[in-house]
Amino acid sequence: MRKASVTGSLTMTMGRPLTLLLFTGALLLVFLTTLFPACAGVLDEKFTITVELTPGGKISVSRADGPDIILGRVKDLPVNSRWPSFTASAWGQDQTVVASAVNAIHILLSVEKGKGRTISLLPGETVAPAAGPGAAVVTDIKAGRAIFGAWSPPVGSRVIFEDKDGEPYMAEGPPHRGDVMKILAAPSQCPFFVELENRPGGRVTAWYGGGPKVLGRVIRPLGGTGRFDGTIFQDTGRIRANHPGVIDVCTSPEGLVGGFQIIPMEHAFSREMLGAWKMTQWMIVGPAEMGGSDLKGSGPLFSGGLLPGPSRDETLWDLWSTYGRKPLVLVRLDGGPWTKMPALTGRQDHALEGVTHIRIYFPFTAEPQGAGPARSPAAK
Repeated sequence: MRKASVTGSLTMTMGRPLTLLLFTGALLLVFLTTLFPACAGVLDEKFTITVELTPGGKISVSRADGPDIILGRVKDLPVNSRWPSFTASAWGQDQTVVASAVNAIHILLSVEKGKGRTISLLPGETVAPAAGPGAAVVTDIKAGRAIFGAWSPPVGSRVIFEDKDGEPYMAEGPPHRGDVMKILAAPSQCPFFVELENRPGGRVTAWYGGGPKVLGRVIRPLGGTGRFDGTIFQDTGRIRANHPGVIDVCTSPEGLVGGFQIIPMEHAFSREMLGAWKMTQWMIVGPAEMGGSDLKGSGPLFSGGLLPGPSRDETLWDLWSTYGRKPLVLVRLDGGPWTKMPALTGRQDHALEGVTHIRIYFPFTAEPQGAGPARSPAAK
């Protein structure tokens, strides 16, 4: 009986702290869930890019509670569309943005015989090989700015074509002179960041408000940098381009060329990408489990999230949108602390062999601890 009494006394003595600990833990969990809710999307509010399809036509952007902003003008119109377009264009959705980059926006019109048909928007001072000759709306906007920077739409954004009477239609080829093209950038579900373990079999993990989710595995790790077109218009540790088959990361300062790419396994088997299995400038990622679905064309890596974002000299409607809408890429060297992406230019086959982890922060436009979407100062 004495033994039972001692046991009972111990249970009563330990019970209160244990109950208090469990209660405190439950409160903390509720607090953290409220503080970091599941991310509502890349853009906490919608915006629309409107392109008047006539030489000299306005290119403007509008938000629900903000004024229309003229970003630039149209210089030239497409006379045809590109078919077949780049391989990964076929993994997008018809009448949507299929690539968002500092030097181009590609729009998928349709998929025919397994190949994408596209038209493009281009900055005035450069060309993008994927656009194709005569298949682009040429603008007077600088590369890496406006619709190619701060106001860049995520992959998957819906595109609407309207005739002169304002009636929408499905474009099967180059739109008509005098018509209007609208790109509707809408919120997409996204994580706070994605981490990639740079080793064979390494986990690709997305971190959401509700916790981590393993998206895939690293099939072939990254080792070096290369001379990727367009990185000259982006800054170190930033996203140069995103489409259903690539995340293009810039490692060079703006004005110089250097970067690497992350591609889904199926794209690595495309004819033009077979060299990625032998070279160090590409990280190849695949399904989380054997027999799982390939990652091509799926969010958050290859649709709906990543984009170039504002350059150093651009501002959006408030502090959070200006700085938050910049996807950033950090690394860990030899398992050490997180640090900025090293500034590396040109082709250096072994420059990134010391990188053990890569973290990609996704863009946001509202304060993470705030309640609800961001609002412009004028709307408050």
